[in-house]
Amino acid sequence: MTCNPAAPLQPGEIRLAQALVFVAPALWSVNYLVARRAPGVIAPHALALFRWCVAALLLAAFCHREIAARRSVIVTEWKHLLVLGALGMWVCGAFVYIGGRSTSAINIGLLYAAAPVLIVLASTLILRERAGVLQLAGVGLGVAGVLHVLLRGEWWQLLQLHINPGDAWVAVAVLCWAAYSVLLRAWPSAFGPLARLTLIACAGSVVLIPVSIAEALFWLPCELLWKSLSLVLAAALLPGAGAYAAHSTMQRALGAARVSVALYLGPLYTAAIAWAVLGERIEVFHGVGALLILPGIWLSTRR
Repeated sequence: MTCNPAAPLQPGEIRLAQALVFVAPALWSVNYLVARRAPGVIAPHALALFRWCVAALLLAAFCHREIAARRSVIVTEWKHLLVLGALGMWVCGAFVYIGGRSTSAINIGLLYAAAPVLIVLASTLILRERAGVLQLAGVGLGVAGVLHVLLRGEWWQLLQLHINPGDAWVAVAVLCWAAYSVLLRAWPSAFGPLARLTLIACAGSVVLIPVSIAEALFWLPCELLWKSLSLVLAAALLPGAGAYAAHSTMQRALGAARVSVALYLGPLYTAAIAWAVLGERIEVFHGVGALLILPGIWLSTRR
């Protein structure tokens, strides 16, 4: 299947994108479950590397003809692909898995729910997009919600600057996801969304290879057991190829602002999955953080 970004949208594509708004957050939430299951089974960078290698192969099956036909363009876009791969596949992959070793899946979901707020802020500063009073108010609410989750509702910890290391790793990943999303819009590409995602996944895998080798030698060796393989496949199929392809489809059909609505459901899906599968408790500070983040997202992304 060749992806042509200039082709007119069909009614079926729009209906599919609208349906994916409710599906994509559930796919992404699986990654937070994987992050909590991975400790003791597979090392963080190894999981991210194998996840995106498998995802790249799956995606290439649908757009390899387009990539082959425009392979000369890769020479002009390789730097952009490498940066996007480092942000979207290395940091937003391995850092979440590192954070998952000492924080909850619910925390990860809530922190990622603030990404649209950060995207609005970055778009205003970098892309010079105008932000109204309501958008700025939404940014403030979203940032307050992120801090509330990071501090576990104990704001006095700001005086001691003591934050759960796992939350800090995930917070860095959220910042890099915002950068990834803004640069994806700021840097035009000759490739369609699916072909570009495939190349970014390949670039991210290239970045991950030396880090994964260093991790295996000096930190956490990777044992290829059936449990680790099942986590790799789950991460590659659902929050990897599935969620990222759904994101590309939604963004093309609905636009970036409307696509961000999908993340409204992220904390709800994550809390439900974490409660049902991992037995994680839903604390009061999670609810307060959600009450700050979700309205902040709505205000900052509304037209």
